[in-house]
Amino acid sequence: MDSQLILLIVIIVLALAFDFINGFHDAANSIATIVATRVLTPFQAVLWAASFNFAAYFISKYWIGEFKIGNTIAKTVNEEFITLEVILAGIIAAIIWNLLTWWFGIPSSSSHTLIGGFMGAAIAHAGAFAQNGADVINYVKVIPIFLCIFLAPMIGMFLAYFLTILIMNICRRSNHKKAEKWFKRLQLVSSALFSLGHGGNDAQKVMGIIGAAVICYHLGLPAEANDVYNSIPSSERFAYFVVDYWWVPFTSFLVIGLGTMSGGWKIVKTMGTKITKVTPLEGVAAETSGAMTLYLMEYIGIPVSTTHTITGSIIGVGITKRVSAVRWGVTINLLWAWILTIPVSALIAALIYYFIRIF
Repeated sequence: MDSQLILLIVIIVLALAFDFINGFHDAANSIATIVATRVLTPFQAVLWAASFNFAAYFISKYWIGEFKIGNTIAKTVNEEFITLEVILAGIIAAIIWNLLTWWFGIPSSSSHTLIGGFMGAAIAHAGAFAQNGADVINYVKVIPIFLCIFLAPMIGMFLAYFLTILIMNICRRSNHKKAEKWFKRLQLVSSALFSLGHGGNDAQKVMGIIGAAVICYHLGLPAEANDVYNSIPSSERFAYFVVDYWWVPFTSFLVIGLGTMSGGWKIVKTMGTKITKVTPLEGVAAETSGAMTLYLMEYIGIPVSTTHTITGSIIGVGITKRVSAVRWGVTINLLWAWILTIPVSALIAALIYYFIRIF
């Protein structure tokens, strides 16, 4: 079997492994509040979230009609610097960082570690084989992603703050016990909405990496064996890949759902209890605000961190009580993890790339 084809298969397997890890790493995003408020047991919560992670496939394919985020991920690095070795190094680095942050219970971004790994390996490749390393990164795609590292949690925080205030004013004369019972039911809806956003956002990132690998493999074939991809403009190749490899989107959404079912209990504890104490009302506000932010970003095609988004939303509902209700020491530690994710992932990927080149 051709060595490049073997490498492509390895990349697809590792990308799906990353997808699974992404699911259990980010399970806390959509279930932390419903577990913390005891609306569902941990097992019921992960089963609920996983179902809607997978259901997001049908919304993306048949309602939205395209996979914009996957296309964005595939184009974060300029095409001439993408090789199968670069993609392999990026995925391995992303897996390492995700497992490390999961082990220490830090809710870091699976999205940004994947992007950081991809870019770090590509820059290492450019340093070895290109004269102008500045052209490696596609800044048109990457700059909005970097801005949204800070913008997405801020949007989630402000939406959650104002939504919580609005709900509290509407329900201020309601019977407390009856209102709490209703909000526990509504949490099922809000967590489902967030899980749909989580699946739609995160599964597409793996699609983008696999798409980049498949396109790279085809472009490396002799012209007579690859007349199709060579004849398609670069801007349209990802859309063709999604049709030609129809099983990739389906499998990506399925695997992230299975990963979510495995849970990530250390991060659930951080998200559900350590940032601020969350009531059913606040859980509804946080999850709904997080879902709205994810839907907005999916609509404009920018991959964002579901972890950052829901964390910002939880902080937003905490601030409505008082600023001191948020455990800012924990929040600052999370912020450092967010800042370090891309550069550390890039460095790990570069080192892995150099190691791969030895062989």
